[in-house]
Amino acid sequence: MTTIDRRTLLGSSLALAATAPLASARRQDEWGDATFVLLDDKQDSVARPIQGLRTKFACNIEMWGFGTNDHAERIRKAADMGFQGVEFWPWRGKDLDALAKAAKDTKLEITQFVGWGFDPGLNDPKNHDAFLKEIEASCATANRLGAKWVLCIAGNDQPGMTKEQMHQNVIDGLKKAVPIAEKANVTLMIEPLNTRVDHRGHCLSTSPDMLRIAKAVGSKHVKICWDFYHLQVTEGDLCGHLKEGIDEVCYIQFADYPGRHEPGTGEIAYNRIFRAAAELGYKGWWGAELSPLEGEQKAAERLRAADVW
Repeated sequence: MTTIDRRTLLGSSLALAATAPLASARRQDEWGDATFVLLDDKQDSVARPIQGLRTKFACNIEMWGFGTNDHAERIRKAADMGFQGVEFWPWRGKDLDALAKAAKDTKLEITQFVGWGFDPGLNDPKNHDAFLKEIEASCATANRLGAKWVLCIAGNDQPGMTKEQMHQNVIDGLKKAVPIAEKANVTLMIEPLNTRVDHRGHCLSTSPDMLRIAKAVGSKHVKICWDFYHLQVTEGDLCGHLKEGIDEVCYIQFADYPGRHEPGTGEIAYNRIFRAAAELGYKGWWGAELSPLEGEQKAAERLRAADVW
């Protein structure tokens, strides 16, 4: 399967399926009010490996290709595996009507997408007018698709600017966008991107910097997409840093390291991380922004195995 690099795709960018009868039982989740399904039929867990897990996995339909270039068809295939939600990168260039129909037909939630990409950078004030215009369009698209979150990339290093100056420019731009997000009832997200392996030259890579930006904006409509893959490359101590930042986290993404594949293929103990996040009170989505190592079915089975905690 061929996957598209996220930087390339974003560089110029300004649920469940109807469930067949199962021999199952529902019970209260010990971590909160959510219920989850206990599958009694082994065959169902093989055919739909994401069905019935307590962790809410959203399939990234850019990196999970399912053997098709049709993103709406990828939504349907994700639903067939039991995913409850999907996420993707830029919305421009996609058939939004087809995505909305696929999500409605399968009862999957479109959780989030990228509303502002790498270039032009949010970290340069000369781009803020264009940023606000694009965020207005992105929030309208989020409302159309039922998405609650829109991701904003901070941008690559700007010549002649210090990191502190670039981060302040990100803060200023996000503050200007808050009224747009409030009106649409959408949350804008910032995200750390590692500069060691995947995104050399990006201006935002650590959890302390993310926290400073989110707190400086000071709005419930601007929060953090906490990506464990990037933070493992950058800083480690994943559970410790999550505890420090949990109040600003609205969405989590993940992949194992090295390789950016599914849990069980690298060095990160994701069952421990799922448990730690739950103990901190996180009940939200986990975006599987990863490249399946041995195909989608095997990756889904490994997600299921990691959900034991």
